[in-house]
Amino acid sequence: MPPEQHVLDVNNLHKIYAADIVAVDRISFHVARNEIVGLLGPNGAGKTTTINMILGVLTPTSGSIRIDGIDIARDRRHALERTNFAAVYAVLPGNLTIEENLRVFGMLYGVARLQQRIDTVVERFDLAYLRNRRTGVLSSGEQTRVSLAKAFLNEPKLLLLDEPTASLDPAAADDVRRRIRAYADEANVGILWTSHNMYEVAEVCQRVLFLSHGSVLLEGDPRTLPSEHGHKTLEELFITVAREPLTLAAP
Repeated sequence: MPPEQHVLDVNNLHKIYAADIVAVDRISFHVARNEIVGLLGPNGAGKTTTINMILGVLTPTSGSIRIDGIDIARDRRHALERTNFAAVYAVLPGNLTIEENLRVFGMLYGVARLQQRIDTVVERFDLAYLRNRRTGVLSSGEQTRVSLAKAFLNEPKLLLLDEPTASLDPAAADDVRRRIRAYADEANVGILWTSHNMYEVAEVCQRVLFLSHGSVLLEGDPRTLPSEHGHKTLEELFITVAREPLTLAAP
């Protein structure tokens, strides 16, 4: 796929912490428009460090990140204007109502026609009857929908979702996945999705990347990748990546 169709390009990305700890080891990958890519791997594989570098929270030791064609190191502001993020652990201020939270974040992002955008995302995530309720008293499923409404508020070209359904029951999780897939299809957005729920990943993602010890170990279609490596399911493959990555390193 030509680079102009990529919403995210990560090239030779490298991150070393103190004491020469290599967290991310020269990885390269892309996310195309209208594509959902799973970033997978056991705890400590480098997923969170990678996401934090894409969000501009951490500075890479070397390598480059381009969002919608903009190099984040050269023009961080305009690159991040095209990005948003949601995670189960990134809760919104609980003393503000849904409407107030969306208004504050909309102003931070400089969203044009803000009230119209608030109305749009409130409707998309079925929050209209809750919009004047304080976020802190909402159920986990409702809070997840509010976080996603915030993430869609600035109409991002790149959406980073870190375990977006981790706290949800199966019905609520299915509803959230359906809403995200619909948005990816219609809004010309690329999504990078991390999850430990392999059923969810196989259902939602067109492509997955398995990280191990900071490197991309495997890449492919989540529906066919397991059989290519002698496994029946994506969960079995995940377990092998976590326990015996060296058995998968050779072609």
